Amino acid sequence: MSNSIGTIFRVTSFGESHGRCVGAVVDGCPAGLRIDDVFIQRELDKRRPGQSGVTTPRGEEDQLELLSGVFEGHTTGAPIAMLVWNRDADSSKYDALRYTPRPGHADYAAWARYGGLNDHRGGGRFSGRITVGFVMAGAVAKALLDSVGVEVLAYASAIGGVEAPEVTLEEARENTERIPVRCPHIPTAEKMVAAIEVAKAAGDSLGGEVSCIATGLPAGVGQPVFDTIEGDIAKALFAVPAVKAIEFGAGRQVASMRGSEANDPYILHEGRVATSSNNMGGVLGGLTDGMPVTIRCAFKPTPSISLPQCTVDLAAMEKAEIELRGRHDPCVVPRAVPVVEAMVAIVLADHALRAGLIPQVLGSSK
Repeated sequence: MSNSIGTIFRVTSFGESHGRCVGAVVDGCPAGLRIDDVFIQRELDKRRPGQSGVTTPRGEEDQLELLSGVFEGHTTGAPIAMLVWNRDADSSKYDALRYTPRPGHADYAAWARYGGLNDHRGGGRFSGRITVGFVMAGAVAKALLDSVGVEVLAYASAIGGVEAPEVTLEEARENTERIPVRCPHIPTAEKMVAAIEVAKAAGDSLGGEVSCIATGLPAGVGQPVFDTIEGDIAKALFAVPAVKAIEFGAGRQVASMRGSEANDPYILHEGRVATSSNNMGGVLGGLTDGMPVTIRCAFKPTPSISLPQCTVDLAAMEKAEIELRGRHDPCVVPRAVPVVEAMVAIVLADHALRAGLIPQVLGSSK
């Protein structure tokens, strides 16, 4: 497995869904960044299970343990090691599923890749539970980006075919964390909740989309031709379980546009170069163009559903049927919002360091 991402700001993920703990190590964070466990815990609480009736009832507190790399409220330049303990894992139902891969999960692919030696409980290393480490590392990245005026903000923009209209940054900042489904457009959020409840009652699940906006980045950040901004962001987001598609700007709609419609004309705005539209999502040639970087990330429906599903008994090599029972999200989108923010922030922090936008030491006690 490849468990690390980043060049300068490098994140290593560890842990399994039903193992002792999950966490991350951040290496390459400059010394002098003001951060504490309260800020990181606040980010963790956004993805914590059991927040509302539209999320899994698994009762993890996800209490941060910050092991190293921070002293007297500042980063020291040493690796930042963080974890949370898994205290409410119920593995009892997974022994019966060891040789009957769940449709929509990575069970069979992992069994084939690792010869059945991988931890199968709760999906093991392939579970959404590992995103706890992503969010902790993302909290450090967000604090680092904030030091140079870069903000990363995500919200639920579609669930089960219910799609929100475009919202302003102000609406997203004000409303997202106030609403269980994390859609800042309140009338749409109410419809999303209703759709999730209908699917949940039927033993089914829903997918959706998370939109993300990064502001404050200057033009020219990125490393073409292979380490492009959108390439690295896409790689990071595809590490999030359930992500199946990613778009920047107008995304696939550009395929039906003419050049005169798709091009973003340059203008002068408050003494700087800008564009009058943002179909390219703030990226051209793999580099930021100074406009907000806009992303849409599509999530598949939660594959763990209680309806009967066909599978194969790998031990007997014969047809089988399973009905999944357990504590699963009827829709992963609400809890995926802080994960998307985290992964985008990790990539942008790394590229900001590579571009020299952030110094290696942010302050000094001398």
